Amino acid sequence: MNEHLHLTDIVNRLASQITEQEGRDRKRTSEAQTHFLQGIEHLIIQLWKGTQIHEGYEGDINKRASWYSESSRYRDPNLTFKQTVAAYEGLLKLGLIQETRGGYFNRENLEGSITRFAANDELLSIFSDIKEDPFIAIQPDLFSESIILRDKIDGKKQQIDYLDTPGVNEMRDNLFLINQCINSHYPDIRIRDDEWLPLQERIMADPNKQPIDLTRRKLVRIFSGGRFERGGRFYRGWWQNVPSEYRPYITIAGKKTCEYDFSQLNPHMVYFLRDKELGSEDAYDRVFDCDHRDLVKEAFNAMMQSSTPLLKQPEDIDLSEVDFDWPFLRQAIMDAHKPIQNMFFKGHGTYLQYVDSVMTEDVMLRFAKSDYAPVLPIHDSFVMQHEFAESDELEEDMRRAFYGHFKKDIKIDDKIGVILNSSADEKEWGGLSFEEKFPRQPEYSQWENRNN
Repeated sequence: MNEHLHLTDIVNRLASQITEQEGRDRKRTSEAQTHFLQGIEHLIIQLWKGTQIHEGYEGDINKRASWYSESSRYRDPNLTFKQTVAAYEGLLKLGLIQETRGGYFNRENLEGSITRFAANDELLSIFSDIKEDPFIAIQPDLFSESIILRDKIDGKKQQIDYLDTPGVNEMRDNLFLINQCINSHYPDIRIRDDEWLPLQERIMADPNKQPIDLTRRKLVRIFSGGRFERGGRFYRGWWQNVPSEYRPYITIAGKKTCEYDFSQLNPHMVYFLRDKELGSEDAYDRVFDCDHRDLVKEAFNAMMQSSTPLLKQPEDIDLSEVDFDWPFLRQAIMDAHKPIQNMFFKGHGTYLQYVDSVMTEDVMLRFAKSDYAPVLPIHDSFVMQHEFAESDELEEDMRRAFYGHFKKDIKIDDKIGVILNSSADEKEWGGLSFEEKFPRQPEYSQWENRNN
């Protein structure tokens, strides 16, 4: 094969091969051919990037015709049922892919499973002749819908359509600028080549997480409850699936980063909403005099999220390591936070997420508009280039965002966040300035090749 083979070359070649084996009497119309090529690319691109994610990576295809005609807001208009399925069946007949799991859809309970497929050796051989790195070459579609509204319909969370109001358009425009900034300052993770597969397997063992896919560099904003004042947090960035101990190895534009954790964000917001002061004592440490902080934080947020009294222990809270029960923990939190007792069990959690997301947007947008490197959101924290944390710029931005929303200042001596580093981080990066280029090291060849 040509040493300079590109994905487009492969798509066009496969389109010709599939068309030839179809034995068609008439050529596809120009429009149908465009959809056919897009269908092939959609299927092939999944498997191409999969060669870099983990061995045996599976792509997926929705073979339910109505899926392609549902809300145009959330789907690619170039993907049509007829031509995408034709591309899929053609790749199967050519022996380039194999179906690993058949899909199904139950019309009675509206549940189903999507069809999955994997590359065969011949297709993997074709991919090996592409000299581009898929993590670099595959660009996210920044123009596809990034503002997602969900609601429960028949007891199931579903994406719903909405009106493009001036407020929604502004959110979309802001997120476009933020995503442009992220993509122009390529985020990556600097780990040894031999660490990549074990890390992917560890992440995949969690059914709620996806493996690291470095092409997922576009954030979306997801609102819930059918309202744009509920939820609104930012999702789908690959870095959000990285275990906490690996986050120090995330790089932005090839530079060292750190994580800035807003450890008392929710308590600050709740107290401000009630026009109260949180005070200087840590919101979670005050419950059991600095003991069981993580457990208290988890319970505090569950009590704020719930719209019922939560008399029974939540399933995701583990009390097996402590010598008290749920009623005791529940009451201890309420006693320690008497000024905001009436805020618990009112379902305020999604509204707090909305307030949180508004401030997160403010911070990310300022960095994007200033042509700085981006800050990457992980819900209650940000990953950012180390130099900005050292200059306290992020904390000052967050204080401004708090004031812009609540018209109140967080006291200067109040602890609203902390820079998270690790000894492993310092050991790996040594004394190198993050302004310097790193000497090439064979054990980091994958990261080096993507960032040089």
